[in-house]
Amino acid sequence: MKRFKVFRVLLLIFCFFIGLGALYGGTAMLIKPDGSLLRMESMLPYFQVLPFADILFQDYTFPGIALIIVNGVSNLTAAVLILCKKRIGYVLGTIFGFTLMLWIIIQFVIFPANVLSTLYFIFGALQLIVGYVALVSYNQVNFKFSEDGYQYIDKNSKTLVVYFSRMQFTKRIAYVKANREHANIVELKTKERTEGTLGFWWCGRFGMHKWPMETYPLDVDLNKYSKIILVTPIWVFRMCGPMRDFIAKNKETLKNKEIEVVFNHFNPWLPKGAIKEIEKDIKISKVESKTTWLGHTFNL
Repeated sequence: MKRFKVFRVLLLIFCFFIGLGALYGGTAMLIKPDGSLLRMESMLPYFQVLPFADILFQDYTFPGIALIIVNGVSNLTAAVLILCKKRIGYVLGTIFGFTLMLWIIIQFVIFPANVLSTLYFIFGALQLIVGYVALVSYNQVNFKFSEDGYQYIDKNSKTLVVYFSRMQFTKRIAYVKANREHANIVELKTKERTEGTLGFWWCGRFGMHKWPMETYPLDVDLNKYSKIILVTPIWVFRMCGPMRDFIAKNKETLKNKEIEVVFNHFNPWLPKGAIKEIEKDIKISKVESKTTWLGHTFNL
């Protein structure tokens, strides 16, 4: 995934830049505790507003040690873990962006306004955003799903699960649901591009305009089922385009069925508009909400 590669490199740049910069600054403070090596002698009196200033902030020894540990060693450790392809590296890289922001907020409180502190606060915010995107992308790239092990899916069942899944997160939810219900299962297919980063933006375009995304005809007869379970991801606070197309094409048939809907989304809440849109055409007997957060699925 191109998005993952780009944000992985960006996160590494932030971790190395901030880590090496903090290591240099902290070491300079230890070499010259009066701050003369960094030309910070005049800044030392501002530390006196902090707790325990008479013990910890009479020179730059303690701030230097803190800078090395909090922003130096921490970010360099995250960078090494990312290079070693460890998930924890992306987690730490994201956290340390937030840590840098907290560090600079303290500077905002004790120092006069200055460009350097503002720039580093922006760097911390960017690292936090880049780290989060890299972590999500890492989980997507490394997500593995196998159709094996769902032995209770029954092709002769009177219950059918219909789903669309772009990244296989919704597919897993659909298979778990079908296995639990002893139901048959079928996937909606579309000729539009939905894979990768470009597919993400293309699907977002359909979601923003609430357009149906044309699907291929299913190879099942909906009339033979008494209960149909729709499993759909959320696109821009509404159901996905392929599911919208499926409902529009089959709403007369679906009106005579027991309908359940399972939504999968990244939001911490279920957008009510997604339910209302479906209920304009068909009656829903049950709604379930799943949130996929960093590669893990939770009930809401």
